[in-house]
Amino acid sequence: MQNDHIPPEHHRQQAEGVHEKAQDSPQDPAQALEVVEEHVLEAESARNEAERFRRFAEKAREVHDQHREALEMVRQERERLREAGESARIAGEEARAAAEDARHATLDAVHATAEALASTLEHMKVVEEMRRALRHIRDASKRDSN
Repeated sequence: MQNDHIPPEHHRQQAEGVHEKAQDSPQDPAQALEVVEEHVLEAESARNEAERFRRFAEKAREVHDQHREALEMVRQERERLREAGESARIAGEEARAAAEDARHATLDAVHATAEALASTLEHMKVVEEMRRALRHIRDASKRDSN
């Protein structure tokens, strides 16, 4: 698990390198000990390098996860904005319909006012006609009394 990010061929190459070095090593015990210690140091160095790569890969996964979470938050925010825009569009359409209804009601009120004014004018004409008739009667009565 700790070397899962290192390709298998890299492990194989390291093993072959160690095997070749062991075959080339001298047969003298002191030299063999030095070679073994050198191999131990190389193996430890390789383990340290593998651990460093594992930590690097883990950090990369964490950054990837953070980016994925940030993208999801952006997607959710866009969805909320889309829904808010749709709600605003619907509210605007409802407001437009209400304004249209108000316009029709205003037109009806203007027509009713015009009809009332026309009716008032007719009544005023009748009243004026009655006044003329009364004046004419009064004038005729005055002439008859003289």
